[in-house]
Amino acid sequence: MLLKSCIGNRALGWDLLPPGSPSFDYQDPRNASLVWTYAGYHQSPARWEKGTTPKPIKWEAGIQYDGDVFREDAVLKDLGTYFPGATEYEVAGFFWWQGDRDSRDMALAEHYETNLVRFIKSLRTHFKSPNAKFVTASLGQTKMGSTDGGGLILDAMLAVANATKYPEFKGNVAAVYSHPLSMGSSSGSHYGGNAETYMNIGQAMGSAMVKLLKGDE
Repeated sequence: MLLKSCIGNRALGWDLLPPGSPSFDYQDPRNASLVWTYAGYHQSPARWEKGTTPKPIKWEAGIQYDGDVFREDAVLKDLGTYFPGATEYEVAGFFWWQGDRDSRDMALAEHYETNLVRFIKSLRTHFKSPNAKFVTASLGQTKMGSTDGGGLILDAMLAVANATKYPEFKGNVAAVYSHPLSMGSSSGSHYGGNAETYMNIGQAMGSAMVKLLKGDE
């Protein structure tokens, strides 16, 4: 059984920020005298000028994470309704194809690796599945070696799948480089609605998950 959350325009560094994520300061690259404080988990708004009192909005860091997890818990607690005859379950793995909104803010792009590591660990802890596999895929328009926000996110995804840097993720985290699989356009334009792009990347992520489950990675 697959449980999907597919809402767009969500950032790992804001809407999907996992529990325990602290706030951080970031110097505005266009103004050396301006420093922003970016929200930590359950803080609001997304950022504010350092040293000022933030004025909360009707949204907060991690609210999408909380909502997604809440809805997933609700399905799993009533499993028989959604999967007739099922009385128990195992969370075998997670798929993660995301990053467009984070790529548009260099502060979030630069913190993507840290946030992704925390996200993986948080999901495994919440669902009591420490051995659940995790497969992530990069933005289709981003080429290897890119230095923009998308490039930072690609680097972050490759990093978490690097067993040398994260030994605890050896054999249980994989990253799919999706640029060669994309038929064009970009994540911001939903890849031009090209079904082949989605099929290609979905198959690649599925293959990566199978390899992890079989212990081939």
